[in-house]
Amino acid sequence: MKLFILLIGMVLIFEGLPYVAAPESMQAWLKKISEMPPGQLRIMGLAAMATGLLLCWIIQG
Repeated sequence: MKLFILLIGMVLIFEGLPYVAAPESMQAWLKKISEMPPGQLRIMGLAAMATGLLLCWIIQG
């Protein structure tokens, strides 16, 4: 459980970094994302999940 909580903390740190480093760029990027069709967002999300799963699988192997 401790490892899981640490993992969530790390995710939050990495998620927050772009907002602190370049808030104006993040606003523009989020506006572009909000204009994308839902199907394309699903594909991007699936690709991100698959990449994360692959990284976890490689590291655990």
